[in-house]
Amino acid sequence: MNIEDKLTDAIGQVVKEVYGLEPDAGTIMVEIPKDNSKGDYSTNIAMRLSKFLKCPPQKIAGELKQGLLEKVADIQDIEVAGPGFINFWMKKDAMANVINTVIKAGDAYGHSDAGKGLKVLEEYVSANPTGPLHCGHARGACWGDSVARILNAAGYECTREYYINDAGAQMMNLGKSLLGRYRELFNLDFTLPEDGYHGPDVIEIAKQIKEEYGDKYLKMDEQEAILELKQLGKQLELDRIRADLAYYGCDFDSWISEQWITDQGLVEKAVEKMDQMGLLYEKDGAIWFEATKYGDDKDRVLKKSDGYYTYMTPDIANHIYKYERGYELLVNIWGADHHGYIPRMKAAMEALGYPRDNLQVDICQMVRMVENGQEVKMSKRTGNAITLRELCDDIGVDCARYFFLSKALDTHLDFDLTLARTRSNDNPVYYAQYAYARICSVLRQAQNPYELKESYNLLSNPKEIDLLKHINTFTDVVAEAAYTRSPNKICNYIQKLATYFHSFYGACKINDINAPELSNERLCLSEATRITLKNALNLLGVSAPEVMAKEEEE
Repeated sequence: MNIEDKLTDAIGQVVKEVYGLEPDAGTIMVEIPKDNSKGDYSTNIAMRLSKFLKCPPQKIAGELKQGLLEKVADIQDIEVAGPGFINFWMKKDAMANVINTVIKAGDAYGHSDAGKGLKVLEEYVSANPTGPLHCGHARGACWGDSVARILNAAGYECTREYYINDAGAQMMNLGKSLLGRYRELFNLDFTLPEDGYHGPDVIEIAKQIKEEYGDKYLKMDEQEAILELKQLGKQLELDRIRADLAYYGCDFDSWISEQWITDQGLVEKAVEKMDQMGLLYEKDGAIWFEATKYGDDKDRVLKKSDGYYTYMTPDIANHIYKYERGYELLVNIWGADHHGYIPRMKAAMEALGYPRDNLQVDICQMVRMVENGQEVKMSKRTGNAITLRELCDDIGVDCARYFFLSKALDTHLDFDLTLARTRSNDNPVYYAQYAYARICSVLRQAQNPYELKESYNLLSNPKEIDLLKHINTFTDVVAEAAYTRSPNKICNYIQKLATYFHSFYGACKINDINAPELSNERLCLSEATRITLKNALNLLGVSAPEVMAKEEEE
């Protein structure tokens, strides 16, 4: 248990002992003051209780002070300040106990059981297999992957899933587009559907098909050729999507096909279930879902008068299948254009008897690529949208992921390509990775390996204390980032950790042959920082290089 948790628990116990109250979860807030003169930690619990107890907060704080001193042996001093803040100064060795905790935990530092094993299915990317992934997909891909890493670290059981949209008109248009490009390769007349796929990837796939199958599809019935080409094209596009995602550090545990959902009869089964529950009615030859009874703004057609299902129907079947596999919380990452689709799907799940809030949808807002202050819409190579792979080849996987993860998913993002290519402290991922490389350099240069101590009484410099306090918060930050599904909180943590280490490095001589005991304690602190930083970067899918060019020069 870290210091903040110890103080939070102690405050809760003392409030109960003094006033007979059990504060609600979240009522007790313990924070690190920005100004060290106001203590190592601070709480405003007295002000929060003042209205309820009808008592001045300064009086409440004074009444809690003695109990807290008795309850927490690690407290050096307590001050009641301002309108009723309670400020804590901790004993120095208590602050440094985290060093041994981190080093002994190693790769597991930051992990917790906060999620209590809740089974989560997270669906993200799920792009149609009709073309390469672009920068918009890249944002959602690394976000979903990082959320899964954070959830698993915080004690949830998270499964990553890709829902393959491989049924419907868009796939037929892929088949038609391929047939057109295939015929073009034989110098025959060809047509491309207006809403088909005209990109260079379709031309490349057509060439692959010609090389492998020759003129086979010229001899077939046109409709049969389209159907076969659709399947070939889908598989080749999907193979590329899988390869690009793996290159990007995004591995999925499950790939579910819309066509498979249909072929297994799950769509018909879902409609039958809804009909048996009295959720459907017929009108104008179509089958409607009474969605307005469950919070949607209008009822929705599930089966059209021509006998075809709408795109919503297999989605309902897919979500039912998710629950049937035992998942308790469903998380989807959808593009901004799907915002209006959320109440429809929530209405369907609620109508089927599933808790409305057990389906959570995170919206991925648009990305604007910027270079030298100007928007860049197209790839210089192809003249089409910049693909995920092109972006990674340009600036590197680490940089791409970190930049996408640094801002909240539901905010528009200006991705600065010029900054991303810069190897300087202005580039946040370079700044963080350089801190890690610098720590590794410090540890390599040590005359003797560090030795763990029972206590670290010599670490008293304010820069050391700032670093220790920040390391202490990591497990709670991970748990909070998991609960809110916010990898950007890990980015914020990393930037502060790097800043605190650089400040510590500048203010304190770590490898000091004239002060071996102090040097050993500082090396232990450096190792704890290294482990914490590496674990945080790993939650983002970003590497932790032990050597970087600038570090080599020092």
